[in-house]
Parts: sequence; structure tokens; C-alpha cells
Amino acid sequence: MRNQLSGTPQTLKDNIPRGACDLSGRRSLQVLGELAAARGVRVYLVGGTVRELALEKSAPDLDLALSAQTLNLARDLAAALGGTFVLLDEAERTARVVWQKEILDLAEFRAPTLAEDLRARDFTINALALELQAVLGQKPLDLIDPWGGLQDLAQGLIRVVQPRNFQEDPLRLLRAYRFAATHGFRLTPETAAAIPRYLPEFSRVAGERVRQELFILLAAPKAGSVLEEMEQSGLLTRIFPELLDTQGVEQDGFHHLDVFHHSLQAAALVEEVLAAPHKYFRDLAAELPSYLQAPHQVVLLKLAALFHDIGKPRVQGRRTDPDRYTFYYHERVGVEIFTATALRLRLSQAETRTVTRLISLHMRPFLLLPAFREGELTPRALGRLVRAARADLPGLFILAMADSLAGQGPQKPADAETVLADLADTAYHFLKERIEPQERQPRLLTGHDLIKFLGLKPGPLFREILTAVEEAQWEGAIRSRQAALDLARSLCRGEGPGN
Repeated sequence: MRNQLSGTPQTLKDNIPRGACDLSGRRSLQVLGELAAARGVRVYLVGGTVRELALEKSAPDLDLALSAQTLNLARDLAAALGGTFVLLDEAERTARVVWQKEILDLAEFRAPTLAEDLRARDFTINALALELQAVLGQKPLDLIDPWGGLQDLAQGLIRVVQPRNFQEDPLRLLRAYRFAATHGFRLTPETAAAIPRYLPEFSRVAGERVRQELFILLAAPKAGSVLEEMEQSGLLTRIFPELLDTQGVEQDGFHHLDVFHHSLQAAALVEEVLAAPHKYFRDLAAELPSYLQAPHQVVLLKLAALFHDIGKPRVQGRRTDPDRYTFYYHERVGVEIFTATALRLRLSQAETRTVTRLISLHMRPFLLLPAFREGELTPRALGRLVRAARADLPGLFILAMADSLAGQGPQKPADAETVLADLADTAYHFLKERIEPQERQPRLLTGHDLIKFLGLKPGPLFREILTAVEEAQWEGAIRSRQAALDLARSLCRGEGPGN
């Protein structure tokens, strides 16, 4: 991954006083400073807070290390501010104070001295500290950097302070790549070499913590290249062991990669499509900004790309043609597999629904392409796709475009992406011009009508009839309540349009 240099060590050091000046006006730090001084407790801003100050960025959360009395000070700080005290780990003496939009994480020294405490942290770029008194202007501001973090920050390097720190908290294996993704940095050779040695320890990390770091990583615009680095170290399949089965699974002539590497490339290509949507779509591109505002939407799209073909190994078949493989219903199996993955990583139900919907539908655009090419795609078939995807229609076509771009086999049509973009616009206009206007109008037929006029009892037939009426409206076959009733009667007699 390209190393994005951050400046010289001196430049970064010069940035810190400006950021510290901004922090000095925070009431939360002023109150903490007063409480700590009254008890003779030393307090330091540490870790990501100092790192971001050097990079001239704001840190939304404040990390603080205290020499003693951490839990009592945190409780008193919350009480003085009218904020909330959250006990994180009593044995480790860590707590959180939430006040207004601020989050302050307080942790007690884990060693006799600050330097040793910093040595126990993950990476040198996070082993930086500033004394709170100095930040508040009560003494000279000197950066505490015993392990060369500022030099590594200037060079864009992620260096583990000492490899055994991975043993202390194996989540740091993932955090190394998280910082590579979010900051554009690269792992030092020594750090990269140490990671495989500690992979067996990763199973000790709780799913909630893995999810938090993974989502931050995947939200980065260039996470795709970092996923490839994680694959090379073995960490990616530690996080997603389900992907192991896809390695070496060959595909048909539309593809040039096995399922595993195709999926990795599709996730990276999601990023390319999102970076320049107008390059790949026309009218649908206008819908993307609002679609991507939903929480974690970019992350969920990349997860869908990683897992869209996860079911293929379980259903792989082969025709008489040695170059032709079949994977019937692999999307259904994929939904089952990802659902278990989501449970393990503690994804929310809404997040799981989004990804599984995209996995379950990812083949639908491609199945419609032959009829669309020939001008034979019916409104009913198109409407069923749009209705099934609905809120995730933009995401479905982003995934489809990335999927198509990731397949560069000799049998792939040269205009595949152009035709797919045309289908995306057609589906988008169908949603805006037919389905949504129709939904804003009173329904031609309701379940009450089926009971009153046709004598039907509530059951599965209700949904079949109401759906058939809705689809007939899409096609323009019916426009009145009477026509809808006539269609319902014919369906009860086994006549009318098929399902």
C-alpha cells in the first residue's frame, strides 16, 4: 500500500501546540485537571488523541492515562460535569465519562512509570503523551515520545512497540491494518512478520470488538488493498474463516479468478464505483448520496461483495463442457452462511438484513440482462426486481457493477458494464415513474374487498391476488377498481396472468 508521508517530525511536533490550545478550553479537561491536582494525581493525554493533534486532525474521543485513583476520579468528573460514568473494566481500572458530545476514556498506568505504560501500548504512533497540566497552560508543553512514535508518524509507519504486545491484546493484529486503511500508512517489515505468529490468539477476541475495528477499516475509501494485505498475512481468513472454502474454486469463462480472489477484487471495485459513480451510472448515480447516508452503508456494501459468492463451494456443479461450471442457488446458501457470520460478529439485525438482501438478489440483474438486451424484458419481471431490492436498489447495482468488473474472463461480453448501467437506469426510472406513483394512490383492491365481494377467507391466496393486481397495474393492463375485481375473480377461477 502506498505510504502517505505526514511531514517531518519537526513539522508534526510544531502542530501539537495549536491543537493543544484548542483542547485547553474544554471544560471537561479543566475540571479533570482541578480534581487531579487536588489529589496529587498525574494525568496525561495519550494515544490517538496526541497522534491526531500532530496530524492536525481532531480526535472525537479523548484518551487519558492516570497515575492513580482513576475510577474515583472518573466518577467525580462525571458528577461535576453532569455527565455519565461508564465502568469499562474494574480490574484494569478503566472507565469512560460521556458528557454532551465528548467521550473521555480514562485508564490507570499499567506500569510504574509513564514510559513503561506507553511501552505496553500497541504501536509507536499511539505511544505518545502530553501532560494535562501542560495542555492547560500550567507548565511548558513537551511531547513525551520514548519509543520513536513521532518519527514513525512522519514516515507513515505502523510499528508495534514490542511484538509481545500482540499477545496482550490480539485485537491489535486487526488494529494494525485498521490504521493502514484509515491513515494510508504501511506496516514495518518487523510488524508484518510478527502478525502470523500471533494469529492463533485472535480467537480470544470478542466478536463485538472485532466488529468495531472491522467497520472502521472497511469504511476507509481504500480498504480493498488492505484486505489483500490481511489475506497475505492470514488474518483475513481468521476473521472470516468462511472464505477459506472459496479458495481455489474455479468459475466459468466469464471469470478470470477463483471465487476467493474474485470476491476480494469485487470488494475493492465497490470502492472504485463509489469513488466515481458517474463513470459507471447515469441517472442512478444521483440517488447514491442519499443512499449512502444510512449508517455503515459503505461497510455493508463491501461485506456483501466479500460474501456474495460465499455459497458457491457448497453447490458447485459441472456441465459436460469442461469450462462451464454451475452454482445453482448459491445466493440462498450464501445468505445462510453470512447470517451465521453476522451473528458471530454481533452485527445488528438491520445490518444483517441489508447484507443478506444484497447477497440474495445479486444474481437477479444478470439473469434479466439477456431479455433486456433483446428488448424483451417485461414490466412484471423488472418490477419484481425493483420491488425486491427497493431501498437497496442503488446498492444492488453497485454490487452488480463491482461483480461484473471483477469478472474478466474470455466469455464476458465487451459491453457488459454498459448494458448493466442501462438496466440500472431502467430499473431506477421504473421505481420513480411507476411503482412510487402507484403507491401514493389508494389501492385498487384490498383484502377487505376480497372478503366482501369474492367471499374469500384470509390466507396465502390474498397475497397472490393482491400482488397480481399490483403487477397488472405496472403493465398498464388494469386501471380501475372494477378491472381489478375482474382480474381477482379470474384468478380465483384459475385464469388470468400466471405468477
